Parts: sequence; structure tokens; C-alpha cells
Amino acid sequence: MIKKSEEKLVTAKIDFDNNRFDDAVSRAYYAIFHIISATLLSKGLHFSSHAQVIGAFNKEFIKIGIFPNSFTRMIQNIFEERQVGDYDFENEISLDDAKKTLLDAKTIVESCKSYLENIYTK
Repeated sequence: MIKKSEEKLVTAKIDFDNNRFDDAVSRAYYAIFHIISATLLSKGLHFSSHAQVIGAFNKEFIKIGIFPNSFTRMIQNIFEERQVGDYDFENEISLDDAKKTLLDAKTIVESCKSYLENIYTK
């Protein structure tokens, strides 16, 4: 899952650099989806739906202070941008929105990777 997350983040950057902003935010979303799934798995938790994964991550890691409260809004925004990028045919993702999404995704991925490295190297 960590490898998938890293690969999706690389692909998001490639899409961004090639002005494919819809695809960039979609890949950024999947980067965080995979890394928060891996983080949940560290507690033996696995869920089938995206909503369950996001909800459980909020409950298990954000509400108890392992990750900052700002991650809740960041994840929600990235999810919403992905919805626009993947399904909304009337709107497009702007350069600024894509840039923010990628930065937020990178923050979440790096924070979760650091957390996982910490718990598995102790």
C-alpha cells in the first residue's frame, strides 16, 4: 500500500506537470487513500469503502491527536477535488486547486509514512 501511495503521488506530479489537472487530483486522492489504508492496517483495520476508510482514519488517528485536525479538511478537499476531476463534466480543476491538492497529498503521505516508520522501527 505504501508503494502504491508513492507511485500515485509520482503519477500525480507527472500529470500536473503535463497540465492534466483532473488526473493529477485523482492520483493525489488515491495516494492518500492508499497511505491512510496502510496506516489503518497498522492497527489491524481494513475497510471496503472509501467513506469507511476516511471515517476510520479520522476516528483512529486524527481525533486522538496522532495527526493534526487540519488533515480532516485536507482529506475532504482532496476527495471533493477528485469527484470533480473524475465525474464533473461541467467543471475543471484549476492549476491553483491542483497545486494545493498535490501539496496537501504530499503532506499527508509523508506524515503517514513517518508514523509507520516510527511504529515499525521501535
